[in-house]
Amino acid sequence: MEIAPSIIAGDFSRLREEIRSIEESGIRILHLDVMDGHFVPNFTFGILIVESIRRMTSLELDTHLMMTNPSEYLEKFYEAGADILTVHIETGLEAFRSIEIAGRLGKRIGLAINPPVHPRVLLPHLEDIHQVIVMTVNPGFAGQKMIEDALYKVEFLLNEREKRGLNFRISVDGGVKREHLPMLRDMGVDVAVMGSGFFKLPPEGRRTLLEFL
Repeated sequence: MEIAPSIIAGDFSRLREEIRSIEESGIRILHLDVMDGHFVPNFTFGILIVESIRRMTSLELDTHLMMTNPSEYLEKFYEAGADILTVHIETGLEAFRSIEIAGRLGKRIGLAINPPVHPRVLLPHLEDIHQVIVMTVNPGFAGQKMIEDALYKVEFLLNEREKRGLNFRISVDGGVKREHLPMLRDMGVDVAVMGSGFFKLPPEGRRTLLEFL
């Protein structure tokens, strides 16, 4: 299992240092939460910040678009340096358009699913995507407690992946703390997104996080 710190929980006045601490910990993925103030009741950052972060690091930029109209900006986010973009299945036709655009561009695309939504809605799209983000909080704000009841979706997706011979990765995002990591690993999660659970750790705790697994 890999860990993907979500930079939204970091200190943006020390952005370069925060990214360096992730690199020094041996972590290979940086999670970027883009919120538009419509799909979720919060704003974060957009294309220019993704572009700036790309210039700072060679980490994989796993970019989560919590947006009502992601398809309109998809190509620009890829051009800014996002390695994989994930949009929400709850956006309906926008999610379908995003998958089509990413396929045309030859880029990686994922789907995120909120806690109340059953994963069966993902079934028609699993062959066309590269990642599913299982949200274990209702998206919009960092620091929430994990909704562990949503984790049943991991087993559902693992079974479907094996049955159909697919290779999309399964990510869990929301309220993940260090003590959750062994459980998520044992469940078969591929990527654990950590926000405050990572950035509230002291430097030594960050550097030894992978050893905890």
